[in-house]
Order: sequence, then structure tokens, then C-alpha cells
Amino acid sequence: MMRLSPMIPLAGLVATLLWAAPPVFARTTASAAIGIVAAENVYGDLAQRLGGQHVRVTSILSNPDQDPHLFEVSPSIARALSGADIVVANGIGYDPWMQGLLAASASPDRSVLVVAALAGRRDGDNPHLWYDPAVIPVYARALSAELARRDPADAAFYAGRLRDTLSAIAPVAQRAAQMRARYAGVPVTATEPVFGEMARAIGLAMRNERFQRAVMNDTEPAASDVAAMETDLRRHRVRLLITNSQASDSAAQRLAEVAARAGVPTVGVTETEPSGRDYTAWMLGELDAVAAALDTKAPAL
Repeated sequence: MMRLSPMIPLAGLVATLLWAAPPVFARTTASAAIGIVAAENVYGDLAQRLGGQHVRVTSILSNPDQDPHLFEVSPSIARALSGADIVVANGIGYDPWMQGLLAASASPDRSVLVVAALAGRRDGDNPHLWYDPAVIPVYARALSAELARRDPADAAFYAGRLRDTLSAIAPVAQRAAQMRARYAGVPVTATEPVFGEMARAIGLAMRNERFQRAVMNDTEPAASDVAAMETDLRRHRVRLLITNSQASDSAAQRLAEVAARAGVPTVGVTETEPSGRDYTAWMLGELDAVAAALDTKAPAL
């Protein structure tokens, strides 16, 4: 789970978005690839797909077996960031350490894309933006435009890559729409709001959001919120419990046990793109798991 800390105002970071990007520079050799550092590997993977051989990409959060909030900045990451032409951050409190890294290695030639700003999100919104099928195309178009601006000689290449990328990720939104037609209004709950944006896209009725926020922010859930969660599970008021496979929290573990005893299906989701799977395969795999769980007949009370 990503523990959210009070966010330093994004104004300084957003001011360096591509709209205020540095002048175009010429790449004179094939080895002068555009350096991209992405805070999260989902954005890095898409950056590689969009830039192909013209980019070199470093993703900071890339281990799907590790709780992202345990991340610690290393000298190698700072060095990679200092040499980056383009930096991609999620924003709205998910990766606040990026601000310190950027401030420590200021560069007039660097562009910073904040996905939350591109998508019009604000502090307090759900930070797991990649679970919103509408956000990823916005990011892809913005990054593709920045690559073409920096390397106009290969603009046609980037345009083709963008078309291919948008086509490759389209099944995620299509699958969400299909599930919405079938499951809209179905009550579910979660230990954290990791899947929240996708649940909204599907039209699921998400319950116990105060509990989820407390766990995400590493605060103790209110006793009333814990009781409400347990009641929902024991009385089958929800059809599914969604958990964060990358995090271990005592309150969340207790609820998973309550769900198991009550016969309520549990589906684990991740914050980090799994190794060997691209964005589309990752999202479709989780959507299939959710659909299978929702189709499971609930036991009688």
C-alpha cells in the first residue's frame, strides 16, 4: 500500500510539465536516445512502447512483490534522474519523493509529466490512476507529443507507435464497459482503494471507503468502520472483497479471514505492473479474476 503523506503543493512540479518544456534539441547520433525516468513501471513500460529504440527507460517502482511504500531512494536512482530528458510522475501524493529528487538535480532541459495533472486530478483523489481506463490514453498522447517535440525527425515513427499503443490498450476499456453492462450496481468492498478507479469504471457499488482510506494512509481504521466491514462480509452484503497483494496489514488480514469464513470471494490486485506482463495483460487478468469472483454463487446465510 502506498502511504500518502501531506502533499507539497504541486504547482512547482506541474509548472515544468511539457506545456512549459525546454526548447527542442537535435539528436545527432543514434546513440543519443531520449532518456526517460518513470516513477512507476506501468508508465515506464508504456514509454518504452511509445518510444521504441529512440528511448532508454528507467522505472523506479518496478517490483510487484514489494510494498511500494517501503521504497527508499538510492544513489543509482538519483543518478538516473539527473540524466533524464523526460521524467514521469504519478502525482497527488503517490510518489512525493519525486519532488525531492527533482529539486536536488534541477535541469533546464528536462520535461516533467505529472499524470495526475494531465488527467485533471487533485489532491485527495484516488492516486491509483492507472486503474482508470480513461487516464492511460491521456498519458500516452502527452508523452508521444513530447517525444515528437524533442525529436521531430522521427515524428512519424512516434505517431505510428501511438496508434499501435492506443489500439493495444483499448481492450481494457472495452472489457470494463462489457463488465459494466453485467455488474453495474453490484456491491463490493476492498481493504484499500487500489482497484477503486476500475471499480468505478465497471460501475460496482464500492462500500467501506473510509476503512480503505485509513489503511492506505497507514492510520488505524475507526472501530465503527471495522465493524461495518465485518458486517458486510458476514451478512453477504457484498459479493467480493478486493485486497492489495503487495501489502500486509493486520486489519486487512483479519478481514480476509472474515471473508473466507463467510464464503465471500477474495481477489488480490497489485499496484505495480507484474514482471513479464504488459499493461493490457495485467488489467485484463485482474478484470477476469473479478468477473469470475462476481459470478460465484454466494452461500446461504
